[in-house]
Amino acid sequence: MSRDWRSEVERYREGIEFEWTLRGHPFRFASTWGLFSPREVDAGTVMLLEEIEVPRDADCFDLGCGYGPIGLTLAMLAPDGQTTMVDRDYLAVEYANRNAEANRVTNTRALLSNGFDEVPEAARFDLVATNLPAKVGNEMTSILFADAHDRLRPGGEFWLVTLSGMRKYIQRTLEEAFGNYEKVRQGRQHTVHRAVRQD
Repeated sequence: MSRDWRSEVERYREGIEFEWTLRGHPFRFASTWGLFSPREVDAGTVMLLEEIEVPRDADCFDLGCGYGPIGLTLAMLAPDGQTTMVDRDYLAVEYANRNAEANRVTNTRALLSNGFDEVPEAARFDLVATNLPAKVGNEMTSILFADAHDRLRPGGEFWLVTLSGMRKYIQRTLEEAFGNYEKVRQGRQHTVHRAVRQD
């Protein structure tokens, strides 16, 4: 084992910090290797946040929050509401809560949950947002979409960004779950989708 290689590994153990501005709000994020896009906010998340419309008093839900860029932005855009962030990775939840505190975003918290499983049954939201991983699988996607529909208040909106290659499948599945679908924006790599709970 070479000394240079060992030194490089030790540098990987050091915390990652970077600054990023989202919707006009400057954030400083702490992250670590093993979390999604640990050194910068990924392009799909940026695209989603450029398009999403959030009332000031909305209660929001960030599904699969990672270290928190979507949830913290939603909380800043809806200062009169509450934003809940969830992730099934305990490390992501730890960093999301750490970043909320460091950025003084007080109307949000992160919970360890596989989708909505650990979210109180009575909790309802005005907006659910996610950067849906391509490898989540069709079965889990169906569960997440059904739960998102059921946890939204009537008129509530489900916003998501996916790889553009998934757009036809996402359209079909959202139409089945919500009865409606809107392609908000399509780029070469990512597409932003929206559906509304109508009942």
